[in-house]
Amino acid sequence: MKTVIEKVTYNQKICNQEKIKAAGKIIQEGGLVAFPTETVYGLGADALNPQASAKIYEAKGRPSDNPLIIHISEMKALDKIAVHVSQQALKMAEHFWPGPLTMIFEKSELVPLETTGGLKTVAVRMPSHPAALALIKEAGGFIAAPSANTSGRPSPTSAEHVAEDMNGRISMILDGGAVGIGIESTIVDFTEEIPMILRPGYITPDMIKEVIGDIKIDPGLIKENSDVHPKAPGMKYRHYAPRAELILISGAQDNVQEKINNLAREAELSGKTAGVIGTDESFRYYSYGIVKSIGTRYDEDTIARNLYGILREFDQQNVDIIYSESFTTSGMGQAIMNRLLKAAGQRMIEI
Repeated sequence: MKTVIEKVTYNQKICNQEKIKAAGKIIQEGGLVAFPTETVYGLGADALNPQASAKIYEAKGRPSDNPLIIHISEMKALDKIAVHVSQQALKMAEHFWPGPLTMIFEKSELVPLETTGGLKTVAVRMPSHPAALALIKEAGGFIAAPSANTSGRPSPTSAEHVAEDMNGRISMILDGGAVGIGIESTIVDFTEEIPMILRPGYITPDMIKEVIGDIKIDPGLIKENSDVHPKAPGMKYRHYAPRAELILISGAQDNVQEKINNLAREAELSGKTAGVIGTDESFRYYSYGIVKSIGTRYDEDTIARNLYGILREFDQQNVDIIYSESFTTSGMGQAIMNRLLKAAGQRMIEI
């Protein structure tokens, strides 16, 4: 299969419309199209076509019990695919849609089990990226779209990342440039009596509490071999992972830097190529390995935006092992650590 890559811009509306229309036709005919959102690039198919959803699992090598998120472009679409939508959920939609928030509801009969991973619930999101919204409308209103990467790999934040994993597997990639946020949406389960956060993201617990009050937080740290059926993407399996072994180091900053230096030195002495993830503040203190700064600790948005790109850079440089600082900042710090822990398979050394 030949994968066509089309650039989409926002000052050439007619050109974009033609490209979006072509992409929408592919999805309507049961094919796969990767497209930009404000979080990461998604791999889209017709959410109401069970055969199309099955193609997503095949292209990604994704476990069939890992549910897909349905992307919509207007509120009235929610009524067709979800039932028992609470007033709390409607408040959340009013505040955060379009945007990086996914909500889980009981599904309607219209949604095939192939899209929900066999569950009777459905995950729904309305992205804010203009190309994503235009594509959803052109494709019929309902696009199932996990991240556009091989299952378990770091999520793609650029079209180049998508091509690394999906070239030859899908019909089209819409290239909208680098994404704005860089980590996946926050997922909140509204089938619980008290809404529960299943995956942290840009929309933080504090932001949610301001809108609906009490919430619960599920750490989502289900072991890879657990028999628990995941209710949301990213809960059960190792995700976001580079090819190299990744180990997180947590503790006082000076101690973390000393430990990483020692580990990277030991790796080099044993003939391995080590990678080190630091920050603008700590970069100069590392003497061993290939050192990369993920950004400044004073700007967690930048850290989130750079995370997956740095993991992919280490893959390209064929490092054997990666040592990373921890990022327990407020706001998105929980989401960043969630992704790093998943990528590391929960391997963390506490100093």
